[in-house]
Amino acid sequence: MNTLTLRTAAMPAWLGRLASLLANLPPAYAGTALLLLCAGLLRPHLLSPMLLLLILRQAAPLGLASIGQAMVVRCRSLDLSSGGVIALVSYLLTSGVVPLEAPLLLPLCLLTGMLVGAFNGYLIAFVRASSVIVTMAVAMILAGAVIAFSQFHAPGQAPDLVRAFGSARIGGIPVMPMLWLAILLPVGLFLRRSVFGRVMDALGTNPRAAELSGLPHLRVMLLAHVGSGLMSALSGIMLIGFVGVGNVTLGQDLALNSLAAVILGGVNFGNGKGGMAGPALASFMLVLLFNLLTSMGLGEAGRLMLQGAIIAAAAMLYSIRHGAAGRT
Repeated sequence: MNTLTLRTAAMPAWLGRLASLLANLPPAYAGTALLLLCAGLLRPHLLSPMLLLLILRQAAPLGLASIGQAMVVRCRSLDLSSGGVIALVSYLLTSGVVPLEAPLLLPLCLLTGMLVGAFNGYLIAFVRASSVIVTMAVAMILAGAVIAFSQFHAPGQAPDLVRAFGSARIGGIPVMPMLWLAILLPVGLFLRRSVFGRVMDALGTNPRAAELSGLPHLRVMLLAHVGSGLMSALSGIMLIGFVGVGNVTLGQDLALNSLAAVILGGVNFGNGKGGMAGPALASFMLVLLFNLLTSMGLGEAGRLMLQGAIIAAAAMLYSIRHGAAGRT
C-alpha cells in the first residue's frame, strides 16, 4: 500500500474520494481554480464577463497550437516550428508578395502550414531524425527566410477579411473562441474514438512494439505533424487578425507555451489522459496568468521569467510522472 493510499484511508470517505480525484486530474484543473481564486482576491475586475471573453479570445491561438502539439506529443514527438510557421503566414498575409485576395490567400496559408508539417513529419518518421532538432531548425529557417525577404521592412496591414474575423462577435461572444471550440470538440472526439487515436497512443507508449505489430505508425506520425502544421497556420491567422498587422516576431513563444499547456493539461508520450480539454484549459490558465501579471505591473520581464519557470515546472512534472509510471 503506497503513501497516497494510506493517507486516503485515514480520511472520511467523501474526502478520500475527492483527494483521489484531484490527484488523478491534470495539473491545469487545480491550477486554473487556484488562479481564479487569486484573481478574485487581487484583481477582481479580471473576472468580469467582458474581460473573461477577451482572455478567451487571446487564448484561442495558443489553444489551437496546443491541439496540434498534443497530437504530436501523443506520438512521442514534438513540434517547435510553430513560430516559424506563424512568421511565414504573417509575411504571406501582410506583405502583398502573393497577389491573391484574402479568400484565396487564407487557404494558401493553411496549405503552407500543412506542407511544413509534412516536411517535419517525413524527416521525423521516415528519416528518423530528432523531432527537437528538426522542428527547431525549421522554425529558424522559416523565420530567417522571412527576415531575408522582408529586409526588415515594416509589415503591412492584414487583409480586411482577416481583421474583421479577429474582431467579429456573434451575440456579443468573440468568434475566435467559438472557432477554437468548433475545432477542439470534433478533434478530441475523433482521437478518443478512432483507430487513428489508438494507433497514436500505441506509438507514443512503445514505438518499437507499434512497429512490430504492423500498425501504420509512420503514416500516423506524418499525419500528426501535418495536423500540427495546420493548427499553427490557423493560429497565426488568428494572431494576425487579433493585432491587425504583420510582425516577424509574432507568436515566437507559442511553441514552448503550447508544449507547457499540453503537459499541464495531462497529455504526455502515449498518454492522452487530459484529452483535448486539459490542454485547452491550460491554455486559458496561462493567458489568464499573463494578464494577471500584467495587471500587477510585472511587465514583460516578469512575464518572461514566470513563463520560463512554468515551462521548467511542466517539464519536471512530466519527468516525475513519467518516472513514477515506469516504476508501477
